[in-house]
Amino acid sequence: MRARKSLLVVAVTFVCCTAVWFSVSLYGGQKTYEVESQITIPEYRTDAARAIDAYERLMERHMDLTEGNFTRIGVDLRDVAKKLDSINSKLTELSTRIARIEKKLGIEQPKLLPSRGEVKKPQPKTLDKESWEKPSPSP
Repeated sequence: MRARKSLLVVAVTFVCCTAVWFSVSLYGGQKTYEVESQITIPEYRTDAARAIDAYERLMERHMDLTEGNFTRIGVDLRDVAKKLDSINSKLTELSTRIARIEKKLGIEQPKLLPSRGEVKKPQPKTLDKESWEKPSPSP
């Protein structure tokens, strides 16, 4: 029995030493840690760089406002064009009605004025013998 107890003590000691030796050999001797800093320092900016950034932001806002205004103007112009088309059609209807009324009443149609692009050429004056012989009065 004594031999058994001593064998048991030796076996337990061997198991403990083996466990300690494996734990040291698996995880290494000393542990090293890498630490990264999480503190950030803002970059150094000159006054000119800040002024340029502010100007760029201002120009972007100006361009956005201008684009919005152009969009509104486009919508307004479309509305005006529709209104002008409706006025033109009503005027055409009125013109045809007035022409029929004038025709039934026997009123002579007025002569049409030349259009804007049409220019009448002046007629050259013809000179006869009498205008050549008579001197014009001088002032």
